[in-house]
Amino acid sequence: MKDNILRFIFAASIFLSAFLLFQIQPIIAKVILPWFGGSPAVWTTVMLFFQVLLTGGYAYAYWLVGRVRIPHQSLTHSLLAVAAVALSLGLGMLWASPVTPPASMKPLEASSPISEIFILLLITVALPYFILAANGPLMQAWFSRLFPERSYARLYALSNTGSLLGLLTYPTLVEPYQSLKNQGWTWSIGFIVFSLLVIFIAIRNAGSKPPVQSASEGESDSSPPATATKALWIALSATASLLLLSTTNQISQEVAVIPFLWILPLTLYLLSFILTFSGDAGYGRRRYLLLFALSVGLLIYVLFQMKSLHVFVQIFTYCVYLFSACMLCHGELYRLRPEARHLTAFYLMISIGGALGGIFASLIAPLLFNGYWEFVVALALALAVGLRVLQPSRTENHAEWARFMLTVFLLFTTAMSLFGRFSGALFAERNFFGVIRVGEVVPLSSKEPAYQMSHGTTVHGMQFINPALRDLPTTYYAREGGGGLALLNHPRHGNGMKVGLFGLGVGTLAAYAQAGDEYRLYEINPSVIALAEGKGDYFTYLKHCKAKITTVFGDARMSLERELASGQPQNFEVLVLDTFSSDAIPVHLLTREAFDLYLKHLARTGMIAVHISNLHLDLRPVVWQLAKFYGLSIASVSYPGDAKGGYPTDWLLLARDPALLEIPAIRDHADRMAGYRTTMPLWTDDYSNLFQILK
Repeated sequence: MKDNILRFIFAASIFLSAFLLFQIQPIIAKVILPWFGGSPAVWTTVMLFFQVLLTGGYAYAYWLVGRVRIPHQSLTHSLLAVAAVALSLGLGMLWASPVTPPASMKPLEASSPISEIFILLLITVALPYFILAANGPLMQAWFSRLFPERSYARLYALSNTGSLLGLLTYPTLVEPYQSLKNQGWTWSIGFIVFSLLVIFIAIRNAGSKPPVQSASEGESDSSPPATATKALWIALSATASLLLLSTTNQISQEVAVIPFLWILPLTLYLLSFILTFSGDAGYGRRRYLLLFALSVGLLIYVLFQMKSLHVFVQIFTYCVYLFSACMLCHGELYRLRPEARHLTAFYLMISIGGALGGIFASLIAPLLFNGYWEFVVALALALAVGLRVLQPSRTENHAEWARFMLTVFLLFTTAMSLFGRFSGALFAERNFFGVIRVGEVVPLSSKEPAYQMSHGTTVHGMQFINPALRDLPTTYYAREGGGGLALLNHPRHGNGMKVGLFGLGVGTLAAYAQAGDEYRLYEINPSVIALAEGKGDYFTYLKHCKAKITTVFGDARMSLERELASGQPQNFEVLVLDTFSSDAIPVHLLTREAFDLYLKHLARTGMIAVHISNLHLDLRPVVWQLAKFYGLSIASVSYPGDAKGGYPTDWLLLARDPALLEIPAIRDHADRMAGYRTTMPLWTDDYSNLFQILK
């Protein structure tokens, strides 16, 4: 009976550690996402941090089991668990929850976001995550010592099940129904329970003895895996990791920064691990080669037809491609697995490969490429794996295979680096916030060439090259669009009007400014600021602007918070929120707390203009709920586009004074949304769900 209870405790420890390991990633990422402008790179940076820490946890378990005496193993690990629990309880007394850092820890400017994210994660979750990461291999080793007659394979399967459930329950059961504060406390209570289980097991392990080997077992000692084999383990694992991160980046750049869309690729990556390591029946070379070939063909079609395809078609394609490619990588890893006595080294090499893939995607690729070309590098490596698998007789030469993978990696990395610089763009620059490009285009229904700034498939502004047309507002900012109507028809227009603008783009809205006006422009991307202010002489809206221009670098909401704290309410007559046309929208700018801040900076006769044109997301119910909560009048303005560079566009105008929306020029183009209703909950800093508003 006692043995059964102990085996149950082992199982509970393994399951709970895996569950908590994969729940904390989306929780902490969602907490800090607004602090860095809602950039998709926040998620990949968080992933990199956890990959590196996972490798550290595996290395710690490998060292503890192989180099430390049994009683000292138990004591060392118990002390670590106690320290982690004490730290969590201490932070819980200071913060809203032990894993949700307070607003006081927000970076002032986010000038070095990767290092700042790493520091935040080190303070918040590093120690508990490190213990959770080490738990799988450590518990399997201790289980084998206490129960040498039983296989630890079921514990490995249970760990994978816990990981998968941890991922799947977050977007379906946790995020929709729990605030971030409650998520943090629930996770922390789970970690305390896990720590108590581990300490109990450690005490029992301290009195155990190494299993006695028979003479035949001692004589059958196998040699350790060759260096070439270890290199191949690392290469296959790094390829799968790079596939995961590059595909996640591709999805979040082209669809939305939604935890569900972060978790889905990670779930498929983990599922491929579970299937391939479940036994020989889980991986069939032929069927997954065929699936991979079909997915690559579909992927190429989607990449060329991105704007015309529904969001779910794109997500499905990326997911099938990622899953089939990871099945090849992990399936070959399973075929190359060593004998049981070398499994800890095998898992360590896999974790090293995962960390290397993350380091390349998050740290090296942004320095080498001026676009997200690591997606192409990962595709090339996946094709290289597929080609080798097509030649089964040659895959046994591990050294040759590892060299082939390295050659493909170096060739495509070099090629993509050169391609990015000779791809025809007049300007291209990549930083933490994305890739900004400037190209020359001729808009539809026009014969006039123009300079266009874009980020992925999202256009951030355009200006005609012809001097006679240089001051013409284009794209989403035509005179009869919502932004143009708000600026041109406010009673203070031409009388010293003060305007705030979130999202600078090429500075098009500055074309409406008059002498004596004051425009305060908030922008988080330094590349955008440089181009709008005249770098390369592509855009001149700000240069020719008649008003006083002040550009504020950093996240707009954080900048407004600092201004208000220093006693400087801006009293904007018009506040333009133009940060939502891209599909990677900053959710923290659309919450109750954000609008409370805006209203404190808005003049009594002020107006808020929200640009909601978006390919995949319907922001209308979000803004309508905010207007209802604060008692604001609201009107919708849809513009069909024109032949002068004006795009079809949707805006929402909000005002305390309903008379502002009854100004004839605005009323004639606006819908007062009298019959509009939504049951969607009000978004707050503690609750939001982008999945609800996918079109």
